[in-house]
Amino acid sequence: MTDARLASLRAAAPALRLLTDPADLAHYGRDWTRRWTPAPLAIAQPASVEQVQAIVRWANAEGVALVPSGGRTGLSGGAVAASGELVVSLERMNQVLGFDPVDRTLTVQAGIPLQLAQEAARAQGLQYPVDFAARGSCTIGGTISTNAGGIRVVRYGNTRDWIAGLKVVVASGEVLELGRALVKNSSGYDLRHLMIGAEGTLGIVVEATLRLTDPPPPTRVMLLALPGFDALMQVFSAFRHRLPLQAFEFFTDVALRHVLAHGAQAPFDTVHPFYVVTEFAADEASEAAALAAFEQCLAQGLASDGVIAGSQAQAAQLWRLREGITESLAKYLPYKNDVSVRVAAMPAFLAEAQALLAREYPQFEVVWFGHIGDGNLHINILKPEAAAQAEFVADCERVTRLLAELLQRHGGSISAEHGIGLVKKPYLWCTRSAAEIAAMRGIKAALDPKGIMNPGKLLD
Repeated sequence: MTDARLASLRAAAPALRLLTDPADLAHYGRDWTRRWTPAPLAIAQPASVEQVQAIVRWANAEGVALVPSGGRTGLSGGAVAASGELVVSLERMNQVLGFDPVDRTLTVQAGIPLQLAQEAARAQGLQYPVDFAARGSCTIGGTISTNAGGIRVVRYGNTRDWIAGLKVVVASGEVLELGRALVKNSSGYDLRHLMIGAEGTLGIVVEATLRLTDPPPPTRVMLLALPGFDALMQVFSAFRHRLPLQAFEFFTDVALRHVLAHGAQAPFDTVHPFYVVTEFAADEASEAAALAAFEQCLAQGLASDGVIAGSQAQAAQLWRLREGITESLAKYLPYKNDVSVRVAAMPAFLAEAQALLAREYPQFEVVWFGHIGDGNLHINILKPEAAAQAEFVADCERVTRLLAELLQRHGGSISAEHGIGLVKKPYLWCTRSAAEIAAMRGIKAALDPKGIMNPGKLLD
């Protein structure tokens, strides 16, 4: 607290909580990438919109960069503070502010964990359907900043589809109220959507109004074993043709091995190369359609085995096989690719991507999993224990450039749902044209002329 800038911040916001203990700096200064040494100036924990405004005005006056911080579960370095920035942790702003039963909206502070927002919606007999494995630790503000997708995009879409309104503190210290939960609003640029996926580079999301929907019907979960990589899209087509799907996720035998080592239960007596977990309505017609699709895939040699959960506990066990992958791999400090292509382009891309990675990574273990139903793949390259971190990352970045070129040819994206941050910034060109990047730079300059909002992320 001896830094004169922090003394002036304390004067500007006397009730603001400030942390400077080295353990706090390390904890709040990083995300799940673990590739940068955290070195923030301090950690600010505002408890109100007014305190966030005071922080931003102070940052403008002092020329201090700000890094907004939610649950820091990101995988692209978007919440890293490694160059003396002030981390603005919104974890104290974690309340439900209101529920509107007519509009069926829930207004929350940005620091509320996703799971608590989901529980608040359920308490009103509704649901907020955006969902993923990190639901207990990621925050609503963080999911908005990366337009997070998750395991139910095939049924409900991305975060963007469920944000009715936002309150954002921009670099001037002003508060913008965007969207206002209007169903129709053709009054110019929709700045709400501009802020969604902006990774905190245009402003700090402090409140959000979430659209809610009817709770899902009771569902059944089925796990399928597949004999080969080329069967994935054919199985997806067979199931999607017969019934509406809530989710359709895949993972490999390598991923399963790591999850089982982490405490999960083996689903079959024998090991299969690929697996799919799918979820659908638990009514008689849907269950019959799912069984018919499975039998069709079995007859065509597209599936080797299958099991349907008979209880909620068994369904949770099957979902754990997919949702536990990231946690089971964490100790290997994996290098992660999070890519997407159009679903129609997935078969050709899958074949080329598998060949590319098999050729370029003969010395590394590669773990595949992802959201086949929306064209999103997660590729994890595990670092051998003896490998030097810098050399491992350099080799992975070499291959990522080749993967980026492949994505460009297939019209894909280098970031499906985790944002660009620091990790993927060198590959933005494969997803966005030079003209688009120039337009984004212009927007950044207009809204953040001093460059204090999460600088270095997404754009240089």
